[in-house]
Amino acid sequence: MNFKSRNTIIKAAYILIDFCCLYAAIYFSCLIRIKLIDFPLSFSHFFIDEANPFRYIFLFWIIITIFFLNSNNLYQTRREVLEGIEIWHVIKSIFLSSILTVTAIYALKMPGFPRTVFMNAILGMTILLSIWRVIKRWFVEYLVSQGYNNFNALIVGAERVGLALAEEIKKRPGLGVKVIGFLDDAKTSPADPQVKILGKISDFTEVARREFINKVFITHYDNDMFIKLLEQAREMGIAVRVIPQGFDLTAGDFFKYNIGFIPVLEYAEEQNFRRQAGKRIFDLFFSFILVVVLILIPVIPLIALLIRLDSRGPVFYRSKRYGRKGRIFYMYKFRSMAQDADQALEKIRHKNEVDGPIFKIKKDPRVTKFGCFLRRYSLDELPQLFNVIQGDMSLVGPRPLPIEQIEKEDLRQLKRLKVRPGMTGLWQIRGRSDISFVRLLRWDIWYMDKWSFWLDLYILAQTIPVVFRGKGAY
Repeated sequence: MNFKSRNTIIKAAYILIDFCCLYAAIYFSCLIRIKLIDFPLSFSHFFIDEANPFRYIFLFWIIITIFFLNSNNLYQTRREVLEGIEIWHVIKSIFLSSILTVTAIYALKMPGFPRTVFMNAILGMTILLSIWRVIKRWFVEYLVSQGYNNFNALIVGAERVGLALAEEIKKRPGLGVKVIGFLDDAKTSPADPQVKILGKISDFTEVARREFINKVFITHYDNDMFIKLLEQAREMGIAVRVIPQGFDLTAGDFFKYNIGFIPVLEYAEEQNFRRQAGKRIFDLFFSFILVVVLILIPVIPLIALLIRLDSRGPVFYRSKRYGRKGRIFYMYKFRSMAQDADQALEKIRHKNEVDGPIFKIKKDPRVTKFGCFLRRYSLDELPQLFNVIQGDMSLVGPRPLPIEQIEKEDLRQLKRLKVRPGMTGLWQIRGRSDISFVRLLRWDIWYMDKWSFWLDLYILAQTIPVVFRGKGAY
């Protein structure tokens, strides 16, 4: 079976499953509110029973929903797209199809259409189509992990961007991409033995045939070289992916559109930050609920009592931090160190185990016995919920660094101050204290570039198991 035929069969299967999900959502919505239905319900004859006066409008609703799902490219498996993005497209498709359906109902003047059934059906469609797409993603990732439809990839450029790309691909086995090696004119024998330089860029055709390459990622190029690589890849049927030049120097997203037949890639600097207007409402609502719950359980009073019993000193520790737009604020934490920890820092500064301006050592003598427990499970961070309520911090965002540490670093990382710092972030779910300062900055900038509400939810969901495992915190 060729590639096109296989894709057609997969697309047909996806559409059939979506049809079944939409059918089930509408039918069971009617079943739940059966007292509002004045015709006999039959699962097998729902659309052909003449006693059902709404059969055609329900069928129209399903067909138009599938049309919008298809318009949002949801009938192909794009491994690079996050589940959250797919679910957002599902919600948009159902919303648009529901608007058109309501318009059709009023235009046709259909009396007695049950509004409760309609609203329940919207909820059921959203739940079923979302669950199905999550299950589909899990199944595809399982198949990929077993070697199904994997791709060999070649990266042009073994500099910083190329190496970072290879690292990110390695972290995502669900992509089914294996980096075979690099092509680079400047490097021939890198210091890292795991970086395989397979030749110069002019060797592309030979290397691609020898290594059975399916995809090529171009991370740096000049015009002549790029055109030549594109022509060679096209002749060999190899997919070409290009990393935008200067992507790491901008704090915005990229948008592609056309002016006539000319494609344009727009570097949108401030768009993401304007879209964060609802983020503050979300932070305030959930932080307030969490504070009330933690006081009533009572987690916060119990931790405060144990800190006082464990060592002398105040319950809370305040540290000056840079906030959004460089505004200085006091970040709250449960005290996990001895009372004179700040004064004792200079005596052990030479033992620092991390790079950059951050000071971290695994067996810090200033940490109290109960403080070790608090740090391991990030319980010392709970008072920062009050910072979130005050508006100094967000639930998710770049890591807030102490003023005396951040001023020792170069100005490139100050772009992190365009948004509120967060209680958790990519640094929390990717390694906590075990990650390097350079990587921490890279992840913070990536988060700012790719911010979305779904990304925040993903990070919050991933934070819970990471904290419970207690790995990488000290």
